[in-house]
Amino acid sequence: MLASVPTWVTVLQLLAAGVVGGFCVLQWVWWRGEVRPASAAWSFAWSLDMSLVLAAGGLYTLTVPGSFQDALAYVHAQLIAAFILIAIPGTRAIAGGPPARAWACAAGGLFAVRAIVWWVPAEHFPAGIDPQVVSEALLLVPTVVVVTYVVLAVGRTHLTRFGSLLVLAGAESLAIFTAGVLTPDRGLGGIFTALWAIPLALALEAVALSRIRDAQDSAALQHLMRDAVARLSNAAWFVKDADTLLVSARDEARTILADPSLEGSLRPIARDRFVTELFSAEKLDHTAQARAFMIDLSQIVSAAAERYQLAERLHATAFADSLTRLPNRRSVERHLVDVLDQANVERTRVSLIYCDLDGFKRVNDALGHASGDALLVRVADYLRTALDDRDAYIGRFGGDEFVVVLSRAPSDVDLVALARSLREGFLDRTVGSRPARLTVGVATWLPGDIVDPDALIRHADTAMLEAKRTHSGFRVFDRVLRRRVEAERQQRSALETAVAGGHFTAYFQPIVDAQTLEIVQVEALARWDHHGHLILPADWLDLAEETGLIVPIGLSVLSQARQALERFQMPVAVNIAARQLAEPDALAQIETAWGDAFWEHLTLEITESALVHTTSAVPVLSELRARGAQIAVDDFGTGYSSLARIARLPVDQLKIDRSFVRDMSTERGQGVVRAIVALAQTHGLDVVAEGVETPDQLTALIAMGVTRVQGNFLGRAAPGLPVRGPRPVTGTLPVVSQTRVLHAVPTQGASREGSLAAAQRTV
Repeated sequence: MLASVPTWVTVLQLLAAGVVGGFCVLQWVWWRGEVRPASAAWSFAWSLDMSLVLAAGGLYTLTVPGSFQDALAYVHAQLIAAFILIAIPGTRAIAGGPPARAWACAAGGLFAVRAIVWWVPAEHFPAGIDPQVVSEALLLVPTVVVVTYVVLAVGRTHLTRFGSLLVLAGAESLAIFTAGVLTPDRGLGGIFTALWAIPLALALEAVALSRIRDAQDSAALQHLMRDAVARLSNAAWFVKDADTLLVSARDEARTILADPSLEGSLRPIARDRFVTELFSAEKLDHTAQARAFMIDLSQIVSAAAERYQLAERLHATAFADSLTRLPNRRSVERHLVDVLDQANVERTRVSLIYCDLDGFKRVNDALGHASGDALLVRVADYLRTALDDRDAYIGRFGGDEFVVVLSRAPSDVDLVALARSLREGFLDRTVGSRPARLTVGVATWLPGDIVDPDALIRHADTAMLEAKRTHSGFRVFDRVLRRRVEAERQQRSALETAVAGGHFTAYFQPIVDAQTLEIVQVEALARWDHHGHLILPADWLDLAEETGLIVPIGLSVLSQARQALERFQMPVAVNIAARQLAEPDALAQIETAWGDAFWEHLTLEITESALVHTTSAVPVLSELRARGAQIAVDDFGTGYSSLARIARLPVDQLKIDRSFVRDMSTERGQGVVRAIVALAQTHGLDVVAEGVETPDQLTALIAMGVTRVQGNFLGRAAPGLPVRGPRPVTGTLPVVSQTRVLHAVPTQGASREGSLAAAQRTV
């Protein structure tokens, strides 16, 4: 096929080979990219083969006849066959088409036969057969096979402009190639054979250049899409609004895809999930890459919307009451801090209204917790309605307590009117004749006061408790309450200092035998030595129990009672508070204060109400009783306990309250004492009457069968044991397992005639 051609043809061949070879480098870079499509690989192989065909044709004319030129002609022929054969898989990769294996095998087989026949000498051919005709036939027949496949593949495809260009160029090259093979003029045929590939090469490289440019544009677009996705992902953590984020996603898609008709939608579905969609309002057909980009943006918006929804729910859980939908305690406290800081700058008043729901427990007990919850919701709705025209921040502080923060507090007169209206405006008769109502307390922060939100809450709570105590229904925290709170604070501080400094001492009051007036026991009573002045328990006992200081005070008195046992050789009784028995390590504390012996000489006195209503007291008292200590019910008859339950409690002794002893002159008082004595005798309990102040009371108690008495008439509480004359020496305390004799002398308040000199009592 190759022949001598003019120089300009050779130059044109080599120039075309260089151009196509340069494009091969670009196509190789394209093929080595991230996607690596099959069309790029076959286009690269096709262009490389075409470059070699042109180069081999150009070099052929530059070489001298000989073996090298013959080898170059053979290589050129095989490169043409490879070029034609590559058209089958290349067409399938670029434009699609039917399965190419059979077509490629048929064409490749004919080209292989041609390659073999090439080296067969002419003399070996049968007579009448021209080797040149055979070679041309073996070239044209597979070419027709390839062209047929290409026509079938291209006929099924909607050609683009580049596809049409490639088909026209291929047809032109095929026509030139066929003319070069079939023309009898060897010079003209050589020129056709040398230049036939140039039209197809130029078209192929134009297509390849377009594909490379498209790949670069696609890569740039991919980077822009990634940047847009990253920007939207970052914005999702700061925007905090799903609709705003959707607008940002839509704008990003419009800019990147150059489609101003893009719109977005965000729809909630079940279980707090969301569906986001970006779509073209003009129904433009976007590429798969563009659709994937819009899906990525949509997923970011959906995930962010679900996160915002969850954050709102968590915020509502953390700062709002789930039942009433009001701000909870944490939210109220935070709001109060902000309001006070602002008021301190603006020099305005801030009021806090503290509301407690009376009767809430009755509704819960009678109708159940669902009714109680409904009642709380009604209170919340009432407060919203009643304070709708005010700048009020309403919250549920916990349980049945509600608070209202007024950032622009009115005058004191208006606050009183508001508290009264809140009290009188709510009346719920869900249960019985006693309605559920609000008890209201109001406290106000004034410019110049210390900014202390906790103090303001405490003051409002104190006003509410004062209103509850006085049954007034509402109360404003005024100067009187402030002075009382300050006095209580000072007393609490002094009490804490006294406990820390050990200023509580035990005074001992005798308990005597009603018949002989012999001192059989002493009761240890706590006294507060405040700078040389004794303060009685009536002035500090409630505060000690409220603050929990009653625990160390009681343990100190118990320890001093143990010392008194050794000093007086006399059994001792010690009052023990319910708060003390409620401690987790109450038993260990009592053992540490008393010691590990002589339990049989200790009587622990606990009030009737504390014994009945404190469930943790019974196990501790039972354990102490098992060790030998006796348990006495102090102030018996005032706790309204069940007689049947008293019989089941770990009790050894009943102490008749002084109020009943004081009423001994009446039939009612005597009847109560007789009933208590009868109850004690029935259950085998000892009886002690306290508060004996007159001889008549003592005589009446003896007549009713009371065996032991106690009171100022028989001996006042003193640091030491009240005795008349020197006390007999009794020696040291024996061990617990032995029987010991404790001696006592009559008190100074008893008459000499009615006393016995010295009586023995075996304990």
